[in-house]
Amino acid sequence: MTLRPSRLAKSIALLAALSVVSSCGLPRVGPNKREIFAGSVLREGDAFVVTVNDRVTRATGVVTSLGFTQAFLNASTLDSDIISPGDTLGLTIWENVDDGLLASEGISNTLLEEVQVDGGGFIFVPYAGRIKAAGNTPEVLRQVITKKLEEQTPDPQVQVRRLAGDGSTVSLVGAVGSQGVYAIERPTRTLSTMLARAGGVAIEPEIAQITVIRGKHRAKIWFQDLYRNPAFDIALRGGDRILVEEDSRAFTALGATGNQRLVEFETQTLSAIEAIAQVGGLQSSSADPTGVFVFRNEPAEVANQVLGRNDLEGEQRLVYVLDLTQPNGVFLARDFSIRDGDTLYVTEAPFTQWNKVIAAATGSLSSISTVNTAATTLGGG
Repeated sequence: MTLRPSRLAKSIALLAALSVVSSCGLPRVGPNKREIFAGSVLREGDAFVVTVNDRVTRATGVVTSLGFTQAFLNASTLDSDIISPGDTLGLTIWENVDDGLLASEGISNTLLEEVQVDGGGFIFVPYAGRIKAAGNTPEVLRQVITKKLEEQTPDPQVQVRRLAGDGSTVSLVGAVGSQGVYAIERPTRTLSTMLARAGGVAIEPEIAQITVIRGKHRAKIWFQDLYRNPAFDIALRGGDRILVEEDSRAFTALGATGNQRLVEFETQTLSAIEAIAQVGGLQSSSADPTGVFVFRNEPAEVANQVLGRNDLEGEQRLVYVLDLTQPNGVFLARDFSIRDGDTLYVTEAPFTQWNKVIAAATGSLSSISTVNTAATTLGGG
């Protein structure tokens, strides 16, 4: 007579199998809520675990501001008629005599093209000598040259032209329509007009940043702020270097999200709820909406404010907890700012790991049953 195992025996066997499978360490996306809270300073860990509330969102809402210093903002618009070192000038000189100092016999005027203003700001004019040109307008320089030549030829007439390709230039590189070196001319004396001259920005305006380097000083602004704040449309100076580049900030998304990867910012400011949406939301089949965590190294001043302390020094490890199931949980996630370098981690729901245990156990039992059946068949039993 064949003995059939009782239901109790089957249950015991199943529980034993589940115990064995669960003890083997099933795969998972990362730590669970219990393990993260176990790492709290309050439990002798090395991180402060903080539940997000309205006070925390205000204390952590620190967004790095971009803008020009007063040195940039206070610079006056460069007069495009002012001669600068490196400029190229054209001179025409008429003499009121038949045999002039400069002109050939029978010719009343002398043309001096491409007279280069040297690094010290001077030019050389025959019979007038070395003359300071930089800092003067063409009209003032004309008067200076005329006065010098009057000492040697009667009633000279002088014309001074500032040629294209002068020394008051700026360079534009990066994500612009046409990179290159551009002269500061009357229509392009400010940042916005020079960008337009170069074909505008070639990336999404929302994440475009503009850096202006002037000597040893540099400053950066958002492209969109250039038009929101008229004061940012600064006057340019010869030698300025303008760099247009895409925002390089990013955060890491891990856990039970729609996409686990390094994620670049798509807007100037980014909230936790927007960050979750940007990676495809929470996985409906496995995510725990009560366990949304943001890992961050906070500067001491922010950490002290968040924790209500004043004794912390240096960067502190903080883990912010968001519970999207709370009545105002989504509002808090909408107000909580994500910053560059943050790690957004969503834990798996408890039942997810249990389902894995069940699946592994039942799969193992099925495999054993299959082997037994095969053995019985081959043995002829």
